[in-house]
Amino acid sequence: MEIQITRSQRRRKTVSARMKNGVMKVNAPVDIPEGKLREIVERFRLKFERKSKITELSRSEDLAEIAEKLNRRYFNGRIPVNSIKYVTNQNSRFGSCSYRRKTIRISHRLANMPAWVRDYVIVHEMAHILEPNHGKSFYDLISVYPLAERSRGFLLAKGFELEE
Repeated sequence: MEIQITRSQRRRKTVSARMKNGVMKVNAPVDIPEGKLREIVERFRLKFERKSKITELSRSEDLAEIAEKLNRRYFNGRIPVNSIKYVTNQNSRFGSCSYRRKTIRISHRLANMPAWVRDYVIVHEMAHILEPNHGKSFYDLISVYPLAERSRGFLLAKGFELEE
């Protein structure tokens, strides 16, 4: 990623950045220390890379369409999902669900795993809309997914902890 830094006498405290034609344009005060500016620019770079990754993933996979197919197939379409999207800030989980808002967030790390593992996580999170906890009725719900145990084993074998 190309980075252009412009230092300005008029700018007193803040540093801003924006993407334009694939170039990150940074505006900074003239007297900001070089080390501090490097740290800020790196945070901006990571932020723009995450945003680009989400855009790329959203273009390549329509999670809403995938969730709808899984919902019809395994739950007879009875689970209302208001939104489902990839996120880059879930490093200790593969997915999360707000059962009150009926929204699902899927970790971008799943995009590099087999589709059947991603589908398991989606089924898992959709089941939370009906059953918020990990009780017996929750596991009865996700047991309809034929690769549930295999998916859990895959994630464990890769060294990832599964929430219980």
